[in-house]
Amino acid sequence: MSYLDKLRESAKETGNIVCMGLDPIVDALPDEGLMARERVSLYFAALFKKMRSLSLIPSAFKPNIGYYAALDKPRNEDFSGSLALGDIMDLVENYFPGIPVILDSKRGDIARSSLNYAIEAFECWGSDAVTVSPYMGSDSVMPFAFEDKGIYILDRTSNPGGRDIQAISTIDRYDEHEVNPLYMATAHRIVEYAHSHKGIGAVVGATSPDELEEISSYYSNKEIPLLIPGVGSQGGSASEVISRLKKSGYELALARINSSSGLTHPWKKGPAPEDAVDRSIEAIKALIGEASIG
Repeated sequence: MSYLDKLRESAKETGNIVCMGLDPIVDALPDEGLMARERVSLYFAALFKKMRSLSLIPSAFKPNIGYYAALDKPRNEDFSGSLALGDIMDLVENYFPGIPVILDSKRGDIARSSLNYAIEAFECWGSDAVTVSPYMGSDSVMPFAFEDKGIYILDRTSNPGGRDIQAISTIDRYDEHEVNPLYMATAHRIVEYAHSHKGIGAVVGATSPDELEEISSYYSNKEIPLLIPGVGSQGGSASEVISRLKKSGYELALARINSSSGLTHPWKKGPAPEDAVDRSIEAIKALIGEASIG
């Protein structure tokens, strides 16, 4: 099944376009006496079990590899973080079969180095899609074009500093008579790359709704998947995202609205409350309701 079909199918089955970020802050999780791997794995196992029992199923999951790699100490032969990520990938596959997993690694190199990162994402971790930096162009992006896999290229990101580079005015070879912000020049390249590989999409943040609408209008009817972070703790609104996407004529089933810490540990800092799982369940239920397309 193509990546576009996986997105459409999972949106249809779940009735929502929520992407649940899986970025554990170990100190904010229950079971303080346990080691990092066990703490992460036990918490998510309990959370996923309850989500499954309540039919609270997002239409994508997104672990950020940095949160897991930071727990490793390879020179001490300690791979707690990598093992925890492996546990998480297994849990998602067991509790939510068929739901796409986006590995958020924001890789970007060239040639064989990019290919190695693609192998890491798709063959080592078994993810369905990956996030990629476009700064070095097609040499960086296209090695990730594995069959039936998704590639989310950073376009207009949700962080405040994204404007430093992404909003720079540039004369784009797409239209040499028009000055565009760099994020629109990037959008033009993304559409070009997608002619060669269906499944190439864009990361566009919820924190700049006018720009989201501008970009999604350009992507409408071009089958460019959107990964939309910035909802929740960063200040973006899922309902506004839905409204802007509808206004632009974008196909909702190809979008995924991401929230991470606001779903997995909405209390933000440790120690975790006794009702930690229930607190997360309420946050997940609220976002799924807000991002429903059923």
